[in-house]
Amino acid sequence: MAYNLNVLKDKVKAVDTWLEKELATVRTGRANPSILDSVMVESYGAYMGISQVASITNEDPRTIRIVPWDHSQLKGIEKAITAANLGISVSVDEKGVRVSFPALTQETRQQIIKMAKEKCEQSRISLRKVRDEENGAVDKAEKAGGMGEDEKFRVKQDIQKIVDEVNKKLQDRMDKKEKEILS
Repeated sequence: MAYNLNVLKDKVKAVDTWLEKELATVRTGRANPSILDSVMVESYGAYMGISQVASITNEDPRTIRIVPWDHSQLKGIEKAITAANLGISVSVDEKGVRVSFPALTQETRQQIIKMAKEKCEQSRISLRKVRDEENGAVDKAEKAGGMGEDEKFRVKQDIQKIVDEVNKKLQDRMDKKEKEILS
């Protein structure tokens, strides 16, 4: 009986996707609309993402323009971004909300890199948990007589190979983000 590794692949893909989303929200020196993905605006009694109540565009490399579909939302958007404490400045004008990204100091860059590395380490911890769960399932299957000892070792090698590939992918993602922050 061949062991099904699809569950493992789905779980490691979820870990990779989580890190990708987390690193997208990490601030760099450039204006990136994805940093606003986690900001929720109160709109008509419900909380919604900014992208659901306004259009978001880049004005220049350090500025984002947010134009709400209902101009009565301007103050709410400004308040939500300010409350999110993202290290960006917010100003309201007649066209909408302007979000400016200040230049990063070397100290700030190091703090941001440290935070990004913590997120990367969290994803590695999750990946190790997934690997350990799968190895436990393989051990149980072997004890129940569902597979032989040789197959158990082969499956565990396959699991480790998948985990190593994803670990490399996570590290590449982190290296790319670090390079982006330092540039």
